[in-house]
Amino acid sequence: MTKLKPAIPDAGRTAPVPSWQTAISRPGFLCLLLALVTLAVYLPAAWNGFVNYDDADYVTENAHVKSGLAWDTVGWAFRSGHASNWHPLTWLSHSLDCQVFGMRAGAMHLVSVGLHLVNTLLLFLVLRGLTGALWRSALVAALFALHPLHVESVAWVSERKDVLSTLFFLLTIAAYAKSTVHSPRSTVVGGDASRITHHASRFYPLSLLCFALGLMSKPMLVTTPFVLLLLDYWPLGRLKAQGSSLKTISRLVWEKVPFFVLSVASSVITFQVQRKGGAVSTVLTIGERVANAVVSYARYIGKMFWPVDLSVLYPHPGQWPLWQVLACAALLAAVSLAVAVCGRRRPYLPVGWLWFLGTLVPVIGLVQVGIQSMADRYTYVPLIGLFIMAVWGIAGCASEHLPEAWRGRALAIGAALMLAPCALLTVRQVGFWRNSETLFTRTVRVTRNNYLAHNNLGFYFSGKGRIPEAMEQYRLSLEINPAYEDALNNLGYALAGQGKFADAIPLYEAALRTRPKHAEVHNNLGNALSETGKADEAISHYLVALDQNPEHADAHNNLGIAMAMKGRLDEAITHFHAAIRYKPGYASAHSNLGNAFAVQHKLDEAIKEFQESLRLKPDEAQPHNNLGNVLIQQGRVEEAIGHYREALRINPRNNPEAHYNLGMALVRQGKREEARVNLVEALRLKPDYAEAKRQLELISGAAPR
Repeated sequence: MTKLKPAIPDAGRTAPVPSWQTAISRPGFLCLLLALVTLAVYLPAAWNGFVNYDDADYVTENAHVKSGLAWDTVGWAFRSGHASNWHPLTWLSHSLDCQVFGMRAGAMHLVSVGLHLVNTLLLFLVLRGLTGALWRSALVAALFALHPLHVESVAWVSERKDVLSTLFFLLTIAAYAKSTVHSPRSTVVGGDASRITHHASRFYPLSLLCFALGLMSKPMLVTTPFVLLLLDYWPLGRLKAQGSSLKTISRLVWEKVPFFVLSVASSVITFQVQRKGGAVSTVLTIGERVANAVVSYARYIGKMFWPVDLSVLYPHPGQWPLWQVLACAALLAAVSLAVAVCGRRRPYLPVGWLWFLGTLVPVIGLVQVGIQSMADRYTYVPLIGLFIMAVWGIAGCASEHLPEAWRGRALAIGAALMLAPCALLTVRQVGFWRNSETLFTRTVRVTRNNYLAHNNLGFYFSGKGRIPEAMEQYRLSLEINPAYEDALNNLGYALAGQGKFADAIPLYEAALRTRPKHAEVHNNLGNALSETGKADEAISHYLVALDQNPEHADAHNNLGIAMAMKGRLDEAITHFHAAIRYKPGYASAHSNLGNAFAVQHKLDEAIKEFQESLRLKPDEAQPHNNLGNVLIQQGRVEEAIGHYREALRINPRNNPEAHYNLGMALVRQGKREEARVNLVEALRLKPDYAEAKRQLELISGAAPR
């Protein structure tokens, strides 16, 4: 029998890879890991609310969005330039949220988190498909998922346009990459198989469609055709495969013409809409805008590496110090030179650098929109370029300078050192978006001369009834920018709420000197003028407000009140109906409409409106009083008394009319002593209440002393 000899290890054969290493190297496992980490970091956003910065325009006070996915909403979304933007798919996304979740902010936040998660996975799969590099692609996707600069795009309801447009941006790239893959059915141009065009592929029109949908979500994607050209260079390598001749470059540019056409169309529409909405600033000179662009590029790079003191708004300083502009320009020039020198051996460097520079162009401030110098949300797509540079660059250096045995471990430790701080800072940053107070308190702390943050913090305090704190914040805002129209308007509104209408009027007028077509200020000024007896002037301001914003529900309601006071009831009713149409659930407008019907003796219609007002706001005293008056006219005295008593339960301290009306209803029931008590109280609250005094004299035979 022949003995079996022990096997001699084969020197040319590698040791088997442990099963756990095989498992974690699978794309499915990495996708699951990315998803779990992203959810863990962003899940606290589910407990965040709305903030008073754009959320009113986008959701909470937008009647079209709140109505859900009705056909009227779809038509409005495609026609509207509301909030100085044309992004119909974003409007429809918000409308779908309202249709499904109502006004639950947490659910809307989770939708944005879900889109961010999908974008993370798409970025990983797209990069892996383009480059074949599993771990590098996963690390870029992880940085995208966890970097604190991206919190603003995910944790702010109004920035749904970022996560939605990026979804279509990545789908555009994925479909485009598929369209460049040669297949037996591809069309050959000039008999040269190396010059196969992708126009015959079904993926090319799909890529174009995704790009169009992305532009309809956020027009910042207009630079996408340039990104596709960069991808042609690396990692697709189409220039190398087809020869870097001018003819080849021209062909690659020519095939992007449909993309460029869409970009131009979107740019024109966006500029027109923003200019019409007053968002385009003409105050800054071209030199100041270029200087800010240079500084902002450098600041974005700095915040990528050191993401602290992040703010929802970085105020534009107007002019940057010359030394700072020159230092930032030198930094950009140095990086560009290094990329040019190293780019031939490391093509990912010029691609990543130009990706970063190019995708920021629409929002870098060359056309100044808004009052910010830069914004975290603008980095959502551009930072991908810097992440590619960093990850591929570090991995490349490790391959060249570290022994193979150490390489994987060193890269894993490096990745952990990058991702762990990012995750912790992102969790912290998500917490600052809990509500307007946490957001703008933080903003005031980490920025200087931020008059908008002080104003919005004051607006939050006002909504919580903390009026002295609100007024202090408005005054701090005006100390920084005395001409800031929103702070002037809000301070005037606070004074008007205290009955100081004469003090409020100059503030409103000052706000209009800064922004003559500010609809909200015209409406508030109209209210103050109406309260001071200047009804005709008030009407003129309501009309200006409606000329600027025909869907301004409050202006319709206020104009209706003014018209009713002048006896023009039909016009008043028209405006009350408009107020309800543009602001469903507007209890005050229903009550005012009921008053108008009551004056016209349309008692059933009046009762219906008062009941609707009380259904919407059961704890409003005035509709109870007014409903009681109409019920009295119908002879329903007992029901009327119930509503008068309810009005007095809600507002017992300052309601002489309800006391008077209750007293007169009790007289009709023969309860003269109880009636007398209520008439006395009406006179105590309103000493010049002549009718109450007359009725009391009729009951008691003498005026009270």
